[in-house]
Order: sequence, then C-alpha cells, then structure tokens
Amino acid sequence: MDIFTASHISKQFSNHKALDQVSISVPEGSIFGLLGPNGAGKTTLIRIINQIINPDEGELLFYGKKIKPDDIAFIGYLPEERGLYKKMTVGEQALYLAQLKGLSRHESLQRLNLWFEKFEIKAWWNRKVEELSKGMQQKIQFLVTIIHEPKLLIFDEPFSGFDPINANLLKDEILAQKEKGATIIFSTHNMASVEELCDHIALINHSKVVLSGMVREIKKTFKTNTFTISYQGATENLHTLLPGSFQVLDELSDPDLNHAIIKLPDSASPNDLLQLLLPKVSIHALRELVPGMNDIFIQAVTRKPSPEPTLN
Repeated sequence: MDIFTASHISKQFSNHKALDQVSISVPEGSIFGLLGPNGAGKTTLIRIINQIINPDEGELLFYGKKIKPDDIAFIGYLPEERGLYKKMTVGEQALYLAQLKGLSRHESLQRLNLWFEKFEIKAWWNRKVEELSKGMQQKIQFLVTIIHEPKLLIFDEPFSGFDPINANLLKDEILAQKEKGATIIFSTHNMASVEELCDHIALINHSKVVLSGMVREIKKTFKTNTFTISYQGATENLHTLLPGSFQVLDELSDPDLNHAIIKLPDSASPNDLLQLLLPKVSIHALRELVPGMNDIFIQAVTRKPSPEPTLN
C-alpha cells in the first residue's frame, strides 16, 4: 500500500517551471530517496507535500485520500534550513516545538528527556541555541521532527553539517524509525546514504522525474555485464586467450596474482567466461561490477555513459 502519492504535480514560479508533471508513489514502511541536482525541484515538491505551498496542477493522496490540512499532524518535516530561535535556550525551544506537534507539556518533557539522553545532549538543555554548532542544531531539529512519532517523516538533506560519527548515529535512528513503522522520504546528495538506506528512489532533473523505482531493480538495469577477475597461470595477456567479443578493458599483473576487467557480450554469462579460462588459468576470484548510485545519478542526469572501469 502507498502511504503517499503525488500525481502530475506542476508548479510555476514567475518564468521558472519548478515542477513539470511530477508523479511519485511512496510505499508504506519504505525509505524513499528523492534525488536530483541543485535546482531540480526536490525542495519545491517537499514543500508541496507539507502543504507549505500549493501545486498549480496535480493531486496529492495520503493513504489513498486527498490530503487535508489536518494530515500535517501525521507528518514530521526536517527542512534543510536551520529553523531554531537563536536566543531561546535549547530546552525551551525543544519543549515549544514538541507542544506545537500536539503533545502535552508533561509528555513533551518525558519524551525530550529520553531523546536528550540518547543523543547525549542533556548538558545543553539550558544553553542558548546560538551557542550550538551546526551539527548540534541539526540534532535538536531531528529529534523534534520525530518527537510526535509521525507516520510519514520527510528529511531534506538530513546529514548536512554532521561529522561521520553523528551521521552514523542519524542513519541508525532513521532505520530504527522505519522498524517502528514510519515511512521516510529523504532528499540527499549523499549517494552512499542512498545505497545504505533507500528501498525506492525518484530522480528529478529539470523539473521532471527521469528515473524511479526500487533501488535494486534500477541497479540491475544499469549493469553492463562487466566483471573483475583475479587469476594465476597465464603468461600472455587475457585478450589473447578470449574471443574478440570479450573485451578486456584493463589488466594488471603482479608476482602473486593477476587481475583484469572484462566486459562480456550481452549473450554471455560468467559461466561462459569461466569455461573459456579455466583450462588455461587458475581462477582465484570473479566479481561482477555493479554500478553504484553515484554513477547511475551522473548517467541519468548527464545522459552520458560512465567511463570504462580501470584497475587502480
């Protein structure tokens, strides 16, 4: 079941088309990556989902029904921009925002105490927000985004400003929220995070969706039938041992083990490659080169194929 659907969403600002017939479907219980270069329209779509601005065209459905202003109570939104009041104390600010989410003061204090302890920031309760680092402010905004346990969480560049340790803390908590039943949309330029976290993605470029689907299925479609092989035994280069349809893209020899990158013809399988080489060399390893989301992002946005892989 899809928790959220956007159908044919368009938005124009003056003479700039921010979104052009954009459609996405977010399955319940999934982590959905909203990707694209700067200015592609991601933040505009996020603001429309949050009902901050209205689309010019299109329809938004929440649990299969047209989204209503009241549905915002079931959504948690972490914007990319810092939105804290600098002169307020951290505790006062967090308590205020938690109560805006509909929690009582008593329940807000209980939940905040737990989260401040978990994030190891209790010592900052009575400090002013302006004294916090960028990463520390992001921690505060993150926990007040999830404090009311919304069904749909939307994070816009959630890892901005975090060092690797705190970025991992945030990743773990995003996965924990998914385990608790939340559905998550997040926009990021960090393709490593997409690989680690996302079940589905939609890639927006020039205001249109240019690629969407399950991450594992998308990666399959970008495969090139290319493998790395480690072997011993051949005194000549591999391209002399293989038919011309098997392209040896790179080779590297050392005293103990030789390595090569081989692109197979579309009709060939890795078993075919092994059958050709096993009578002549001793195979130590064979691994398919699957493109990462970073390469896929670049290909989809630039419409240019990735350069041929090489052995470093």
